[in-house]
Amino acid sequence: MTSSAGRSADADFSFGIDIGGTKVLGVALSPLDAIVAEARVPTPTAPAHHDLEGAAGETGIEVAYAIADVVAQLDAAVEGLRSSQGSGGSGRSVASVAGHDAPAVGVGAPGMLDREGRLRFAPNLPQAHGVNWRELIGERLPGRSIVVENDANLAVLAEHRLGAARGYQHVVMVTLGTGIGGGLIVDGRVQVGGHGFAGEIGHMVVDPAGPPCPCGRRGCWERFASGGGLGLMAREAALAGRLPGVVAMAGGDPEGVRGEDVTAAAAAGDPDARRVIEQVGWWVGFGLANLACVLDPECFVLGGGLVGAGDLLLDSARRAFDELVEGGATRPATAIVTAAFGERAGAVGAALAARDGGLG
Repeated sequence: MTSSAGRSADADFSFGIDIGGTKVLGVALSPLDAIVAEARVPTPTAPAHHDLEGAAGETGIEVAYAIADVVAQLDAAVEGLRSSQGSGGSGRSVASVAGHDAPAVGVGAPGMLDREGRLRFAPNLPQAHGVNWRELIGERLPGRSIVVENDANLAVLAEHRLGAARGYQHVVMVTLGTGIGGGLIVDGRVQVGGHGFAGEIGHMVVDPAGPPCPCGRRGCWERFASGGGLGLMAREAALAGRLPGVVAMAGGDPEGVRGEDVTAAAAAGDPDARRVIEQVGWWVGFGLANLACVLDPECFVLGGGLVGAGDLLLDSARRAFDELVEGGATRPATAIVTAAFGERAGAVGAALAARDGGLG
């Protein structure tokens, strides 16, 4: 991979796009790795369509249009920046320049993405199964260099290259969102496995009798240790009468309790909410301890919306990890840190991959 120190200051910008469940987020990265522009649009909702293949195609096309919209906004921002610096005040859109002058675009997509850019399986995005993101996005952005990779692989690339995992050669990125995604660094390089599917850590089964998972099995790790898992545990506790304050915040309906309600109540000092957060933190640490047995990383990087629960979650996860990991106090310390780029990690990694022509 090319380091920022070895690149010319005249090298072009690159764009990174992250396809999320609620938004398509894009960043423009300067030759010196600074985020110089950001744009976002809502992720198109699934069409009302009973034909899964047809629904996948429609969803893919709508998302591809959303990506093109984000790229157009980034083009305008970068052209404005160039003009203000006196290096290109021609008034033309960067997107109108064919070939190498148009910034390369990297795209991060959730789920099991094969090496051709086709989405094989995504439990939390079933309406897009079978979509070939590389083809669809290429059709919307002709003349561009396009790189498409799994979003968590791109997030770990960003954190390893520029963020919280700099200096480590063995890293596991765990994205705690609606589900759980994973990215792996081994010997300083992103690992994708034999088919491109490595890092689907959220679907390790930790309780075969546990709650159903969108993947079709039961008791996957993400059912206990994600933002979705927090909401599920909170509703169970609310229905059992253990979260009266949180239920009041949710309008009095235990079924309406969300993870955000628990996080807010815990931050305000509600002891019942704090216990739920600590329980989820225990499950996070439990999964990390299992991963350490297989991968032996120097550093875990935790990202995703659930990290917003703060030190209460992180401290609980670290305690559980220390108690459960093989070898305990006799093994070298493993860092457990939060992502430096937050929600932008996948987009920043996508911009880096676009510049380098892939994960490296």
